[in-house]
Amino acid sequence: MDKYYSITELTREFDISTRTLRFYEDEGLIHPERRGRTRLYRQADRHLIAQILRGRRIGLTVAEIREIIRVYSEPPGESGQLKLLMKKVDEKREELRQKRRDIDETIEELDNVEEACLNRLAEIGVST
Repeated sequence: MDKYYSITELTREFDISTRTLRFYEDEGLIHPERRGRTRLYRQADRHLIAQILRGRRIGLTVAEIREIIRVYSEPPGESGQLKLLMKKVDEKREELRQKRRDIDETIEELDNVEEACLNRLAEIGVST
């Protein structure tokens, strides 16, 4: 027999809001069963929620997550999904490396500005 999870159980387990779950449903990422106004989530939905949240933590957009989920259900299936995920991971890693370079350059520029200010203050006889 299938085990079902309530929206309350999943929001507590994953520490997310009901609005977040509804958003993922609206975006077509999860498809809970509906019994009247009640949403019932299967184990597969629970697994998808965990994967969606993991994707969000590593910086994937909802569109990228949707694409990865879609690839799983079409040929070549899991291998295609894993290759796509690896590509996205490489892209995110490079994005972060570029951000790190940008931050390092900005810090260096701030250091230069500070040094120039200190030098000028010394030139005009103001102590810090």
